[in-house]
Amino acid sequence: MDSLPNYSVYELNQAIGTLLERGFAPRFLLNASISKSQLKKGHLWLTLSDGKASISAVVWGSQLQKTDFRPKEGDGVVIIGKLNFWEIRASLVVQVLDIRPSISTVLRQFEVVRALLLKEGLLDQRRRKLLPAYPAAIAILTSSPSSALADMLRTAKERWPLTKLILVPIPVQGMVAKQIQAVLKTLACSKDELGIEAIVLARGGGNREDLMVFDDEELCRELANFPVPVVTGLGHEDDMTVADLVADHRSSTPTAAIVDLLPNLDSAQEHCVQRRQRLNDYFDWYMKRERQLLLGRRNLLKAQSPLVLIQRRRASLHTKHQLLKALSPGKWLSRGFSIVRNPLGKPLRSVDEIELQEKLTIQLSDGQLDSTVDRIHSQPNLE
Repeated sequence: MDSLPNYSVYELNQAIGTLLERGFAPRFLLNASISKSQLKKGHLWLTLSDGKASISAVVWGSQLQKTDFRPKEGDGVVIIGKLNFWEIRASLVVQVLDIRPSISTVLRQFEVVRALLLKEGLLDQRRRKLLPAYPAAIAILTSSPSSALADMLRTAKERWPLTKLILVPIPVQGMVAKQIQAVLKTLACSKDELGIEAIVLARGGGNREDLMVFDDEELCRELANFPVPVVTGLGHEDDMTVADLVADHRSSTPTAAIVDLLPNLDSAQEHCVQRRQRLNDYFDWYMKRERQLLLGRRNLLKAQSPLVLIQRRRASLHTKHQLLKALSPGKWLSRGFSIVRNPLGKPLRSVDEIELQEKLTIQLSDGQLDSTVDRIHSQPNLE
């Protein structure tokens, strides 16, 4: 018995505390789920579990004020902590230095809110509003200052400097859904005064857990019912939030949101050059067509003028005169033909119309002869 260490209760607890301080990591990561959560005197007391064992933890009030995430019972969490051993009562707790939702908690909230809004029809593709082709003004909702904002402003200036950019700083991490909702409601009321035609909700890259605020049910309702088109650029391309699902257009990154919303200056200039060329070509074609129409009408009017009609009529009369002249009896008589008439003056065409001793008159080109028929000679038809 004399060889065994001898401790008082306090000394034993003190030795255990010293042993823990020397042999255990000063800080560590702990993955757990919340089986109990209770706020006492400004401090948050938690019971952490992994299904096999449990341990108590505490978030002191000073640290709780700096913490964005307030876990609920059943939430999975990732904790940065250290051990606290209280020698007075040999009590061991995990002191929480930082606490964040685990990916399982984030995905569970995403699925719950998505299913609810899907049932209500807020994710229907037919509800999506068309993005303006050439927006006069847009509002950018993101943290300021930030590298994401700097990239967005630079891209907007390069792509389409004619659009007015209205910067609306918002918190983008932690339990800030109510603050973002308040900003959206104010912006919706003043959209006409500001001339806003679309808004961009953006946040730079980070862990999926950092985007949990954009899975908030009420915030997503506000976005779904916003009066102008909403474009989201949240996190990375692989990140998907409920806000992306209710938005009118989802972009892979904040910079991509500006690219998707604003037209390209170079492309627009090229388009204008092409349209100007098409207008010039159309104008040339139109003028040629109108010139041809005018020439045709002038020729038609010229052809219908009284002088032309008189000349045409005169030519027609001259042709007829020449024809009549060519076919006149005098023309035929001058060529050696003659006209034989009976006593009644009727021209004879056949010997059958003549009788013997009948007196006939023979007309020549320069006079006529009176004769009597002594004999009649018939001959075959010469036709």
